[in-house]
Amino acid sequence: MIRKATAVWKGSGKDGKGHVSTPSTVLDKTQYSYLSRFEDGVGTNPEELIAAAHSGCFAMKLSFNLSGIGFVPDELDVTCNITFEEGVLKKSHLVLKATVPGISEEQFAEQVKDAEENCPISKVLNTEISVEFTLN
Repeated sequence: MIRKATAVWKGSGKDGKGHVSTPSTVLDKTQYSYLSRFEDGVGTNPEELIAAAHSGCFAMKLSFNLSGIGFVPDELDVTCNITFEEGVLKKSHLVLKATVPGISEEQFAEQVKDAEENCPISKVLNTEISVEFTLN
């Protein structure tokens, strides 16, 4: 399976602007710029897209893990906080609020750890990854 996205950039790094698109059209010429990346401009940025990818990937991997041991989550609410400093992605911190009927804290923590280490986005990121969770 190959997934793709396209980015088009015009102009200098600080004054230029660009857009990103995906074949699914979820992103369809979605703008990004210096302002949306380093300040509070309108549009997305690469770090925000990585945060979305990591939170979504982690939630799905954890759901598969839980289902594999007989627990179906009512809800997994994951927020990813990407730390980007000095031009380097330094850290991805996942905050998880979960409702999983009948599971023990120990069972849950084991599945969270596995998802943290083994979701495909965690594996591709060469950075510190951490998770904090609240169960039920």
